[in-house]
Amino acid sequence: MKLMGIGSRISHPDFGKGVIINVSSDHYWVSFIDSGIETIDIGSDFEVIEAVREEVDTISFSEVETILTDILRKWSDVTSLVAFSDKWKGGTMILQPGDPNLTSKEISITSFFHKIVMVRDRLRVLEQKINSNKQLDDQEKVEMQQYVTRIYGSLTTFNVLFKNKSDQFVGERSEKS
Repeated sequence: MKLMGIGSRISHPDFGKGVIINVSSDHYWVSFIDSGIETIDIGSDFEVIEAVREEVDTISFSEVETILTDILRKWSDVTSLVAFSDKWKGGTMILQPGDPNLTSKEISITSFFHKIVMVRDRLRVLEQKINSNKQLDDQEKVEMQQYVTRIYGSLTTFNVLFKNKSDQFVGERSEKS
């Protein structure tokens, strides 16, 4: 089995899509879109999407970072960079079950924020696909758009995470009489 080179793209059953950023005799270091950098065994189960097989010269970290950023932007639904509110940086979110016998779950607020932004960006893509769909009539488009707007409204709870008001979720506005 020939080793995959830096820059190869893979899909892992547990971590999703990623790019190989370093190789050793036993492991690949892979930067995954959803879970960050993980080390996986060379013989582990994953699908090769695009292999880089030629010998790769040593490159600087900044070059790897630039290439990786470009690849992640290409593969991701994210359309814009969104600022995270400073007061939450470094914070964690603790999900505490009602049953004291169960373990709580701690999540980085930054990771949670990035997932919320991905949901928002994917909703925007969905809106574009609804509006450009030629098989839907105008009434169906309006109905589907109303569902998307209600979803945005359900997500307004998370607006506290956004630094800029212009990036926040906006749902249906009630008419004041």
